[in-house]
Amino acid sequence: MALDATDRRILIELQKKGRMSNADLSEKVNLSPSACHRRVQRLEAEGYIRDYVALLDARKLGVPTTVFVEITLQGQADEVLDAFEKGVSRIPDVLECHLMAGTADYILKVVAENTEDFARIHRQYLARLPGVAQMQSSFALRTVFKTTALPV
Repeated sequence: MALDATDRRILIELQKKGRMSNADLSEKVNLSPSACHRRVQRLEAEGYIRDYVALLDARKLGVPTTVFVEITLQGQADEVLDAFEKGVSRIPDVLECHLMAGTADYILKVVAENTEDFARIHRQYLARLPGVAQMQSSFALRTVFKTTALPV
């Protein structure tokens, strides 16, 4: 099913504030509460809305350091990729893992307390991942822009 303008407005508003009441949402998108509720239910059922989550403050949780880790594997065989992906998915400090085109095979987004904590994560987890030939870590100095909102 294609999204119409009202569906898009609903998605935009929910990306801004997922805990908004149906009454508030219906007012923002100029729709009756019952029609708005039906549309949200349909968007959920069709998979446009996957989940509702709380976005947490990394600083308050003691993990303000973000590190991007480029990983090159020893080979590209399916079993090497599968073993790496299975291993990396078990590391609690890794927020994202992307298979890449380019010089690195994967790029990871890792959070840590500080450089010493990242050294622990590196020793305890990253250095033990299967199939890794090379790793390069880059520390983010400052987050200039960050969003979870997709263009709708």
